[in-house]
Amino acid sequence: MRVKMRKICAYSTNMTHYSPAKLEWRDGQPYASTFQDVYFSSDNGLLETDYVFLQGNDLPRRWQGLKAPHFTIAETGFGTGLNFLSTVKLWLEIAPATAILHYISAEKHPLNLQDLTSSLALWPTLTEFSQHLLASYEQLMHNHQPLALFQNRVHLSLLIGDATTQFRQTHHTVDAWFLDGFSPAKNPDMWKIELFQQMARLSTIGSTFATFTSAGQVRRNLAAVGFSTQKRTGFGKKREMLQGVMTSQANDN
Repeated sequence: MRVKMRKICAYSTNMTHYSPAKLEWRDGQPYASTFQDVYFSSDNGLLETDYVFLQGNDLPRRWQGLKAPHFTIAETGFGTGLNFLSTVKLWLEIAPATAILHYISAEKHPLNLQDLTSSLALWPTLTEFSQHLLASYEQLMHNHQPLALFQNRVHLSLLIGDATTQFRQTHHTVDAWFLDGFSPAKNPDMWKIELFQQMARLSTIGSTFATFTSAGQVRRNLAAVGFSTQKRTGFGKKREMLQGVMTSQANDN
């Protein structure tokens, strides 16, 4: 498959230096040494993405009946790109052909290209889509501009740096949030109230979120900025997860 890329409008991010991920392999899966945590469930990362983020945000139903010309997802923690590719696959399968998916992801410690390639090789059913990401990855990291992929049906923005800082410079209205930082106990910066305040600023009534964790502080912080929260049975070994919707418009922060 020939990979085509097209630049679109740039974000106001000016990160020129970043700290790459320190990754090791355990039992054939990538593991973040810095945070002593996994990138995805050891049970099945692909099924986890579908269950937690796609189903947790009710995306199949929302996309089948989509009337708007675009839909925006924002993610905390790009990681191996598994969430992005799974989302793209579903989008291309069921969303209206004229609609555009905006996918905005913040990542403070991006994988290098070799580690990303090895990580995505674990999912052969996504190979058709992963080659697009791999072909544009270096450009995404160094030029900090959104790229139009998949015949202009998907616009990907990879924001390199602290998530709170990056989203403070973002102005898209977000329809769905993927909260996928490492666990709150190991990476608390990805779950702090300041980040959730930026979530609220970028959300509107009806915007949704989903996350693998059910930590009490995460739930309270989300509720404090205007999201209703609901516990749901977690994926794999996780007892519970959280999902919810913006029900009250918070003040700008």
